[in-house]
Amino acid sequence: MEVNNTDMQGDHCGPDRPAHPGIFPTGEAGKSEHKPAERSVDFPVSVVLPAGGTGERTGLQTPKQFCSFLGRPLISYTTQAFERVSWIQCIVVVVAKENTDLMTDIIQRFQHRKVRVVPGGSTRHRSICNGVLALGEGEGEEQSPAADRPKVVIIHDAVRPFVEEDFLYKIAMAAKEHGAAGAIRPLVSTVIATTSEGYLDHSLERAKYRASEMPQGFTYDVIYQAYQRCTESDFEFGTECLHLALQYCGTNAKLIQGPPTLWKVTYKRDLAAAESIIKETLSQSACIITGGSAHAATLADGLQKAAEGLHMELDVIQDLMGENTGYLLKEWNFIQISVNRSGLSEVEDLLKDLEAANRALLHPPVIIWVHLRASDEPSISGTVAEPAAIMDLASAAKLRNVLLYGIQVHQSKDTERWERSVLKVAEITSALIRERSPALVGQLLQA
Repeated sequence: MEVNNTDMQGDHCGPDRPAHPGIFPTGEAGKSEHKPAERSVDFPVSVVLPAGGTGERTGLQTPKQFCSFLGRPLISYTTQAFERVSWIQCIVVVVAKENTDLMTDIIQRFQHRKVRVVPGGSTRHRSICNGVLALGEGEGEEQSPAADRPKVVIIHDAVRPFVEEDFLYKIAMAAKEHGAAGAIRPLVSTVIATTSEGYLDHSLERAKYRASEMPQGFTYDVIYQAYQRCTESDFEFGTECLHLALQYCGTNAKLIQGPPTLWKVTYKRDLAAAESIIKETLSQSACIITGGSAHAATLADGLQKAAEGLHMELDVIQDLMGENTGYLLKEWNFIQISVNRSGLSEVEDLLKDLEAANRALLHPPVIIWVHLRASDEPSISGTVAEPAAIMDLASAAKLRNVLLYGIQVHQSKDTERWERSVLKVAEITSALIRERSPALVGQLLQA
């Protein structure tokens, strides 16, 4: 018996994986900090996210789509990527029946909109079929009028979180024009067929084949009819939706070269890679708040220059009043510089502002309190109140999904020593923001 399967949709893994997405959506649904050119889509588009897998290959008890990093499950990141696209009307997430309540809780906890949860089937195709049928249901289980159904259905894996609007647009438009469309990637390994005894039978010419990836798009009528006409064998053993459209509807899909960011979280190491990508995306910039102090402004200027060598962009503002309130909606990292011991009250105000903006819902913001000590101010060894105060405040902030750290720096009159201290603050700040380590929350570090 030959094994000759060139559909590598489920397990594509190459040297370009994982790849960093050009722009990963980090804000709330409908509130993008990085807006690409506006896309005009004048027909209804909906999404089916099959999320019923058991995650056996990760070696974890929890299915990978429900594994969490930075306080959120993977499925929430993927849902957010689609939810932020204004022209997508509905997202159907298909989960195993036993995980319906879990998925409903995720939707409520992270305030996802546009999302509907549907019980899955025993196989991938059965689950996708359930999602497609749900999009066409009216009241009860009757088919809704054609006008109420989506024109295009995009099918995507729940464990591929790094999908961008530009590529979704290409898939949607091609699906509308051709009836079906799908992402492909070059094969990075040679595909071989083996004999039943485990010997090489033949190899395929790699240049002639492509790996089938997600997302894929279909007109509703094509994907609906494909599932109505396919066999039990297709439901039980098939994995390729484009093949069903071709075999049962005669629809030859338009294939579109996809970016390397379409990789799928398959193994345990992929979860760590996904977390690293999101951390890096969240850590590209920060906002320094000086409170109007001249000494704080001097330190902020030095930090801004030092951050250039650390590949981080720093904006300096006096406060979060007026036009500066916009930073609460677009920034994930804040550096509050205080020149007196009452500076923690400024941090408390910042925490209240973040809570009012609901900023900590999707990702944990970072606040770094930098205490700039004057030369005549007692050292930290002379008081234990300050470390205890920041630890208590950080513990309360962590319950609100905000990570609070502290750095203490001495304002030296020696120029060389001062420059070393500024560089040290910049390096510590960069490391704290990039790592976002819960273990260091509440620590008052010395620069």
